[in-house]
Amino acid sequence: MDLRRLRLLRDLQIYGTVTATAEARHLSGPAVSQQLAALEREAGLPLLEKQGRRLRLTPAGSLLAEHAEVILGQIATVEADLRAFQEGGQGLVRLAVFSSAARVLMPRLWRRMSADRAPTPELRITECEPDPAAEALRRREVDIAIVHAYSLLPRELPPGCRQHHLMDEPVLLAMPTAQAFRRGLSPGQSVHLADFAREHWLMPGTETSCHEMIRRACGAAGFVPRPIVTANDFSVLSALVAAEAGMALIPRMALPTDTEGISLHPLAERVDRTVAAYTRTGDARLPRVGLVLEAIRSAAADVTDTANE
Repeated sequence: MDLRRLRLLRDLQIYGTVTATAEARHLSGPAVSQQLAALEREAGLPLLEKQGRRLRLTPAGSLLAEHAEVILGQIATVEADLRAFQEGGQGLVRLAVFSSAARVLMPRLWRRMSADRAPTPELRITECEPDPAAEALRRREVDIAIVHAYSLLPRELPPGCRQHHLMDEPVLLAMPTAQAFRRGLSPGQSVHLADFAREHWLMPGTETSCHEMIRRACGAAGFVPRPIVTANDFSVLSALVAAEAGMALIPRMALPTDTEGISLHPLAERVDRTVAAYTRTGDARLPRVGLVLEAIRSAAADVTDTANE
């Protein structure tokens, strides 16, 4: 089968429409349709079917697209190995990073790259939540996606991608200092979520994985949290905790630098957030991508070491 046609089938699975696939590959819509029709003839099976005005993959088409991911990933690895002989550390590396990692990890990354006397890649950083970041990686709009997943809410690795573990951090219960005092809790003392079932809760929006993580954690403790505030910015939630509006579950790296007025407590029913970098299969072999990945690992190790001191 023609690899260019396999790539178009894989792209149709990613982009969803012939028009979007054509735009991504700088082709015309009819040209894409002709190539996909030729691929169907090569396969000897229907790969596409109409759904309204759109084309969607048949079960055979989905299976072939999955195989195409593997094949194209192997080719990308070979190409990366060959380019490694040609490239130094220079080049452009684009990153999509969720907000708290952008605030905590990216300054450390920037300082490390700036201090390196050897040629280093040029960085382009975009703040982006994990799902859109992973999608941007698959669309080749970025080279590295920094994402998170919770122990109660695993994230599926996108096809054609590789995961590089960076760090694990606990999710902490943040409550007003005065309330912790009234409960006889000392800073850092472990708590059970079930003891706070009747409290007011401050939570991220329902569209976020952080919201779902909190619902699952509280559900496992036997209650449904009552949010009186929803805000996707953890610094907003932290400020409201300090103002004694309620309590929140916050990953350690998402905490503000100033936690005055907030008492932080690990959960007896431990919940962790895992931070990882995604790259496309084979891309980590590229010197420019490899250099940035190594610097991100070092930045994550610094954050972990500082938190454990």
